[in-house]
Amino acid sequence: MEHFSDKSTVQEIKARFDNDVDRFSNLETGQQTTIDAAFNMELIIDSIMAHSPNLKTVLDVGCGAGNYTLKLLNRKAPLDCTLLDLSQPMLNRARERVSAVNTGAITLVQGDIRTASLPEGHYCTIMAAAVLHHLRDDRDWEAVFTKLYRLLKPGGSLWIADLVVQETPAIQHLVYNERYGNYLAGLKDEAYRDNVFAYIEKEDTPHSLNDQMKLLEKVGFRSVEVLHKHLCFASFGAIK
Repeated sequence: MEHFSDKSTVQEIKARFDNDVDRFSNLETGQQTTIDAAFNMELIIDSIMAHSPNLKTVLDVGCGAGNYTLKLLNRKAPLDCTLLDLSQPMLNRARERVSAVNTGAITLVQGDIRTASLPEGHYCTIMAAAVLHHLRDDRDWEAVFTKLYRLLKPGGSLWIADLVVQETPAIQHLVYNERYGNYLAGLKDEAYRDNVFAYIEKEDTPHSLNDQMKLLEKVGFRSVEVLHKHLCFASFGAIK
């Protein structure tokens, strides 16, 4: 059995985001290390609108400062928005930004998706951007995917944008260590690359895209959709 005692605790992850609200309030700077962050966001919002043009309720898991919800509200408002995050300062910023453009209900939930109390069968769509890689063992992943399925209304949709790994070690080395490493070094320098790799190793436990697609089907989703993959980042979704 894999152990995760060397990984960041929930409280350590929370503390990091508590202290980084301003950076994550700006998509370009907040997601600098994420390849195609803006493109993936637009593609997910377009997919939500294509599938659910009359949506009324949305859950943003790991909402941060509210970037994804704000992008969705640019296309469809008002909406009843539930914003969930470990960080209360992030939630406060998200509420400030979302309330400025939305007259629908705004519900803040400070906590972990694994334990948060949320209404089942309630949401038209759920968004989870750069958050699920914090899950740990296989039981974590299956429990959360099952929970997200149950939170959706029939016909509702789940959309994920996240860091992923390859299943073959040699391909993982090529895609992550070499290609993504070169991308990070190009943003600044090799020291910056090494720093990003270090905090990913400490904080994250990404799963492969293939594993996640199979798991979505296993927990009950009737169809799954790969939207985009570029190196070690992917956006994808599932329909209940």
